Amino acid sequence: MDPVRQVFSVDLLERYAAKGRGVITCMAAGNDVIMLGTSKGWVIRHDFGVGDSYDFDLSVGRPGEQSIHRVFVDPGGSHCIATVVGSGGADTYYTHAKWSKPRVLSKLKGLLVDAVAWNKQQITEASTREVILGTDNGQLHEIAVDEKDKKEKYIKFLFELTELPEAFMGLQMETASIANGTRYYVMAVTPTRLYSFTGIGSLDSVFASYVDRAVHFMELPGEIPNSELHFFIKQRRAVHFAWLSGAGIYHGGLNFGAQHSSPNGDENFVENKALLDYSKFCEGDEAVKPSSLAVSEFHFLLLIRNRVKVVNRISEQIIEELQFDQTAESASKGIIGLCSDASAGLFYAYDQNSIFQVSVNDEGRDMWKIHLDLKEYAAALANCRDPLQRDQVYLVQAEAAFSSKDFLRAASFYAKINYVLSFEEITLKFISIGEQDALRTFLLRKLDNLAKDDKCQITMISMWATELYLDKINRLLLEEDNASENHSSEYQSIIKEFRAFLSDCKDVLDEATTMKLLESYGRVDELVFFASLKEHYEIVVHHYIQQGEAKKALQVLQKPNVPIELQYKFAPDLIMLDAYETVESWMTTKNLNPRKLIPAMMRYSSEPHAKNETHEVIKYLEYSVHRLLNEDPGVHNLLLSLYAKQEDESALLRFLQCKFGKGRTNGPEFFYDPKYALRLCLKEKRMRACVHIYSMMSMHDEAVALALQVDPELAMAEADKVEDDEDLRKKLWLMVAKHVVKQEKGTKRENIRKAIAFLKETDGLLKIEDILPFFPDFALIDDFKEAICSSLEDYNEQIEKLKQDMNDATHGADNIRNDISALAQRYAIIDRDEECGVCRRKILTVGGDYRMARGYVSVGPMAPFYVFPCGHAFHAQCLIAHVTRCTNQIQAEYILDLQKQLTLLGNEPRKELNGGLIEGEPISSMTPADKIRSQLDDAIASECPFCGDLMIREISLPFILPEEADVVSSWEIKPHNPGSQKSLSLAI
Repeated sequence: MDPVRQVFSVDLLERYAAKGRGVITCMAAGNDVIMLGTSKGWVIRHDFGVGDSYDFDLSVGRPGEQSIHRVFVDPGGSHCIATVVGSGGADTYYTHAKWSKPRVLSKLKGLLVDAVAWNKQQITEASTREVILGTDNGQLHEIAVDEKDKKEKYIKFLFELTELPEAFMGLQMETASIANGTRYYVMAVTPTRLYSFTGIGSLDSVFASYVDRAVHFMELPGEIPNSELHFFIKQRRAVHFAWLSGAGIYHGGLNFGAQHSSPNGDENFVENKALLDYSKFCEGDEAVKPSSLAVSEFHFLLLIRNRVKVVNRISEQIIEELQFDQTAESASKGIIGLCSDASAGLFYAYDQNSIFQVSVNDEGRDMWKIHLDLKEYAAALANCRDPLQRDQVYLVQAEAAFSSKDFLRAASFYAKINYVLSFEEITLKFISIGEQDALRTFLLRKLDNLAKDDKCQITMISMWATELYLDKINRLLLEEDNASENHSSEYQSIIKEFRAFLSDCKDVLDEATTMKLLESYGRVDELVFFASLKEHYEIVVHHYIQQGEAKKALQVLQKPNVPIELQYKFAPDLIMLDAYETVESWMTTKNLNPRKLIPAMMRYSSEPHAKNETHEVIKYLEYSVHRLLNEDPGVHNLLLSLYAKQEDESALLRFLQCKFGKGRTNGPEFFYDPKYALRLCLKEKRMRACVHIYSMMSMHDEAVALALQVDPELAMAEADKVEDDEDLRKKLWLMVAKHVVKQEKGTKRENIRKAIAFLKETDGLLKIEDILPFFPDFALIDDFKEAICSSLEDYNEQIEKLKQDMNDATHGADNIRNDISALAQRYAIIDRDEECGVCRRKILTVGGDYRMARGYVSVGPMAPFYVFPCGHAFHAQCLIAHVTRCTNQIQAEYILDLQKQLTLLGNEPRKELNGGLIEGEPISSMTPADKIRSQLDDAIASECPFCGDLMIREISLPFILPEEADVVSSWEIKPHNPGSQKSLSLAI
C-alpha cells in the first residue's frame, strides 16, 4: 500500500463551515467522485477528476435537526441516494450528477434505507435500472429512477425477514445473461446473518420464489458496531466477497457460473469459504474488532481505532499498518470509517473533517511467495511475474517429490526449471541413484519445454532419450519373469511409448546415429518403423519381403509419397511372393508404366502354373490393354505370347481380331509386332491365328494356302475378304477350287457335281472353264454339259449387252458432233456503250452492233477485246494485265511468255470466216501465230475473271501482300493535333 495522504478537508473549504453545514457523518465513492453526508443535512459532492465541488441542502423545509444517515453512490459516480434522519422521521433523496438539487423519493416516506445494491452490469448514466434497497426493519424493496423523469418510476416490495427481523446493513447484486433470460445473484447481511438469493427472471419473480422455499443464509452470532458486506470486482466481474461480522471476517470466492444446487433447488454461488478470526488482531489480551472494512484483490483493510491494518487475505497475516496525520480534535474523535472506489481502485478513510486516500500499488507482487509457503503451488504459479519466480516454485515441488521418492513426478518438475538449477545437476541427481526411468522422463519433459531454436540441445537430449528407451526395453526382456502378464503389458506399453517418441522426434533425431542404435540393440521392428517415418521406404519394403509379408509391403508402396521406381524395383519379388495381391495393387496404382513391369511379369510367367489357375499376369495385361488403353508394343507382344501358349486358341484369336485403334483418324489399328506374332504362332502351331496374321499383313496367298491346311471354309472366308482386287480374288478362289476338286474322294460324277456346286459359292467369279484344268484329262464332256451350257448362255447375254452399249456410244458421239457444229455458229451482241471491266473505257469506238463467232474479236482499227457469256467484256490487253496480276506466278510467267512469242511472230492475221475461224479447218493447218493465240485464249479467257475461280481464290488473299510491305505504313492510325483538340486520322 502507498502512504496515506489527505485529499480533502473541510478546513480547506471554509465556506462549508461558515455556512454551518456540520461535520462529516458518512461517505460514498465511485469513479473519482466522493459524496459526503454531514450532520446538518447537507450532501457535499467532490469530483477529483475535474476538481469541482458543490453541495445539496437536504434539510430545507424540515423542522428540527437533520443529519445524513447514509449516502450511496453508484460505481459510475452518476447516481446518488441519501437518507436523512431527523425529528420528523426518515426521508430518502435521489440526485443525479447533472442536477442542481436533489429530489425526495416520496414513495419511500418513513422507510430508513441502510443498504443499497446497484445493478452494476446494466446501470447507465441516464437510468439506475433496478436498484435494491435494504431498510432497518428487514425489508427489501426495488426501485428505479430515470434522470429525465426526476422521480422514481416505481417501488416494489421484494422480501421481508420474518424469522429474525433485523436491519439490512449491506447489499450486493450481480447479474449474468443466460440463454433463457437474466440470472440475479443477491447477497445481503444483517448484524448476525448473511443471506444469498438467486434466480432467473425479474427481481420480483426471483424473490417471490422464496415464499415457498427456505432462504439460504450463514449465521455468525456476535456483536459488532457496523456489519458490512463488500465485493471485490476485477474486469467488471465480482471475484470474492468479505463480510464484517461479529465473529470475524467471513470471506470466500464467488462463482456465478456454478451449477451446484442444494436439495431445495437454491444454487450456492459461494465457494472456498473461510473465517478470519479477530484473535489474530489481539492488542494485549483482548481481541479487537474492526469498525470498518475495505477489500482489495489480495488484502483486507481493517479500521481498528485510528489505524488501518492491511491483512493478507491468503496468509491472514498483518503486513502493514497505516497511520493518519490528524489534528488533535479529529484524533480525539477517531476515524469514522473506510470507503472504496472500485472503479478507480482507491480506498478512503474519513473522520469528521478530513478524507484520507490509500492507494494500492502492485499488491500482488509477493503473492506467489505466500501461496508457495502455504504449498498452494497452482496459485503460486498463477501469481508469478517472471521465469525465476516460476523456477523457484517448480524447484520446491521437485524437491518435495524427490524427498518422498516420487521420482517420476520430481522429474516432471525438474524439467520445467531453466535457471536455478543446471541441466547437468539435475541429471546427476537421477544417475547417482540409478533412476533411469525418472531420467528418461526428465529428458522427455525437457524436450517439451525447449524452444525450437535450441536445435543442438534438442538433438542431444533426443538421442540420449532414445538410448534410455532401448535400454529399458532390453532390461524388460532380460528379466526372469518377463513372461508374466504384468511385464508383458509393461513391455508392450514401453514399445508403444517408444514408437510415439520416434514419431514425435523424427525431425530432430540424428538419422544415422538412431539407425545404428536400433540396429545395435537388435530392434528390427523399430528400425523399420523409424525408416518408414524418415521415408526410407526401400528398407521397409525389403524387410517385409524378407518376412514374407507381401501385403504389408504393397501397402507401403501404395502410399502417395513413395517413389514409383520402388514399384518396379520390388515387382519381381512381390509377384513371386503373392501374385494375386501384387496384381491387385498394380491395378489400383495410378501412373504405373506396365512396360517397366515386363521383367517381373516374364519371371512369373516362366514358372509353371496349374491348368485351371488364374494367370495373374494375363489379368493385369488385359487390364492395361482394355481399361488403360495402353499402346506400348512390348505390352501387347507379351500378352500375345501368353495367349499363344494357352491350349485354347479362342483368347488369342479375339486379341488378334480386336482393333485397339478403332475410331482414330491416324495411327495403327493394333500395336503388337505382326512379324513377331507370326513367328510365335507358327512356333506354337496356332494355325488359325497365323491365317489371321497373314490376312492382316495382306499376304492373302499365304493366308489361303495355310487355311486350306486347316479348314477349307476358313480358306473361302479369307479368299472372300479381297474386294478391291478382282484378279487376286479370282486367283485365291482358284486355289480353293483346286484344293476342293483334288480333295474329293467320291466317284467322278460326284466330284463334278460338287465342283459345279462350288462355282455357285463364288457368286459368278469363277466359270466352268476356270476349273476344267483341275479335272483329269479322261473326264467326259457330257458330265459338264449343263455347266457349259449355262456358261455359254451367260456369255451370250454379255455379248448382247455389249452390243447395246456400243449402239448407245455411237448415238452419243453423233449428238456431240452436232453440238460442236452448233458451237461454231454462236455469237454475242455488244452494246455500243459497253465498258471494259478493267479500265472502264468503251469497248467499241464506232456505232452499231458487232457479232462474235469466237471469244476473240478484232474489227478494223479497234483494239482486240473479249466477251464472255456472263456479259462481262474486256480489252485484250486489260484482261491479260488483270489475269497476270491476280493469278499465281507460274501462270503469270506462262501468259507473258505466250504474249512475247506472239509479238515475235508479228501480227500475222488468223484465218477467219465471218469473223471467226474457218469452219472445218483442221488444227494442223493453223499458223503458229494462231496456235499461240489459241493457247493465250485458253490461259486468260477460259473463264470470266469476275465470275470464275480466279475471283473466288482472291477472297482468301490478304489486303496487303508480303511484297507490299512498304504499303503497311499507309494503314497506320496516326495522332492528329489540329490546334488544342486531340483527334485521330486514318491515313490510307
